[in-house]
Amino acid sequence: MSDTTTSDTNVNIGEETKPRFEFRSFGQDFSTQSARMARLSSPIPEKLWERSSDEIYIMSRMNNVNNTKVRDGKMDIKTYVQTVDGLEQWNPLMKAEFPIAHDILEKSVFPAFQVEMPQLEQERYSYEEFMAIINAHPDLQAVKVHKQRFAYMVNDTICETGNILFNGAKVSTINSESTEIDAIKKTLSDTGLENIENINYLQAIKRVIGMIDKPLAN
Repeated sequence: MSDTTTSDTNVNIGEETKPRFEFRSFGQDFSTQSARMARLSSPIPEKLWERSSDEIYIMSRMNNVNNTKVRDGKMDIKTYVQTVDGLEQWNPLMKAEFPIAHDILEKSVFPAFQVEMPQLEQERYSYEEFMAIINAHPDLQAVKVHKQRFAYMVNDTICETGNILFNGAKVSTINSESTEIDAIKKTLSDTGLENIENINYLQAIKRVIGMIDKPLAN
């Protein structure tokens, strides 16, 4: 996301700040909550109204604490920090461009997957070579994720609604994030999300592809 700043809390959409807390959920229909979010939103730049992206999430049967994906030609990993009042906090762990070095795969990427280390014989791996390793590993699965997202700002929290495709399976998502827990709680109350399950991307993808035997929020 590009820059937009609120007057009181200096929240910049798309700018890395201290780790935010986040509520997010996935399901079939958040139309009522989305409509309230849009009505309550402060003005944001037009270029942030709608954005689309294509990403590859690497799902591991052993890992539920590291968000691992390929976006914009980079391996991007965020790690779970803590849950406070039902809100999750995640912290950037690493980013690395392709071709990616052997040492980064060995010391950072595969440890984040929490799986058995494959035999790595090359000094560097292209994206195609890396994906071949992922596809051959019994505990890893690459999932194509298309995101169509609509940004808002409610109670100085960064919000969005979105249409998401997980390997072509369409679901809806909605979220609110901020460094301020009370601001998120107020946003959840104002938009009617306070009784909706908090589901992060890892959990949502695993539920859709069958790695976790549990439904989405609705």
